[in-house]
Amino acid sequence: MNVVIVEDEKLTARRLENLLADYDSSIEVLAILPSVGKGVAWFAERVEQGLPQPELVFLDIHLEDDSGFQLIERAGLTLPIIFTTAYDQYTLQAFKTNSIDYLLKPIDETELAAALDKFKRLRQSDTSTPLPNLNLLLKALQTAPAPYKERFMVTIGTKIRSIEAADIAYFFYEDKSTWITTRDGQHVSIDYSLDKLATMIDPKQFFRVNRAFLVSLEGIRTIHTYSGSKLKLDLQPVSRQEVFVSGDRITDFKEWLGK
Repeated sequence: MNVVIVEDEKLTARRLENLLADYDSSIEVLAILPSVGKGVAWFAERVEQGLPQPELVFLDIHLEDDSGFQLIERAGLTLPIIFTTAYDQYTLQAFKTNSIDYLLKPIDETELAAALDKFKRLRQSDTSTPLPNLNLLLKALQTAPAPYKERFMVTIGTKIRSIEAADIAYFFYEDKSTWITTRDGQHVSIDYSLDKLATMIDPKQFFRVNRAFLVSLEGIRTIHTYSGSKLKLDLQPVSRQEVFVSGDRITDFKEWLGK
């Protein structure tokens, strides 16, 4: 079986690839695509070169540049799809009935196997493989609150670790990399920009105080005021950089503190 993974989280994509190999070592992952733009280009190139399309697509709903639905529309996909997402199970009943299946992140090995077994049964029977009904799926998402990321997969040496969002004191940008600082003082690099992270985490718990820092409420130890309403933050654990709230964000920051 040939499949394509459309996923912008590198560790999630790698984990899914490994789980597929564990399920069936003959499964070939033709490509791992991180965005709608790269996905559209990849599928178009297959058509231009006369190459066969994959038999199955694993598609993340939220990609780095747009919704996974845009890839379906722009690439004109008529392929079987298994969605991967952070939306809750109640919201996604529409996905269960209007696609092959959906998998909640972090992807469970047993649930993946069940989805693949379902795909095989449909392919071997006379029943045509269902294609996603975008109108129904969009309607389901429009009535659901946006999911916020509750955990991050990170690489520490040769190990992969899951860090809960509740255990993160702050994110920061330094030396051309984005870092997590946990509440127990660990610093771990992560494959997201601060701009991307700001759209993924609960705004009630985290605030972008300047271009380099995205802090949690629990990560702020002391707030110092200076003349001209300038604010300096002492973070916990202690930051390697001095942290000031940007002038254009002070009003929003004070409102956030009071929520």
